[in-house]
Amino acid sequence: MASGFGYTGGPSRCFPFWQEFAKCYAQADFPNQCKAQKEDYVECLHHTQEKARAKALRHELQTQQAHQAHVGKQEADIKATSAPIGVGLIKPLPEES
Repeated sequence: MASGFGYTGGPSRCFPFWQEFAKCYAQADFPNQCKAQKEDYVECLHHTQEKARAKALRHELQTQQAHQAHVGKQEADIKATSAPIGVGLIKPLPEES
């Protein structure tokens, strides 16, 4: 990676970000002026923000699935403990007293 060449021999995927950062750093009076370029380059290398977003999405999906399972279990419990639902096709015999 330090050479600027990727695995296939061409430029690495982050090389354009490195060039942008190096150009900014060379022209800047203060290093903190190139903070955005540095963050872009580091993100390209490590994908930390991308991984954090993916983790948050995965957590939200798991939370929604757990909620749906809980709701489904409640509905199944209600149906299992309630009386059968009649649709009125068969009328019960009148009880004799």
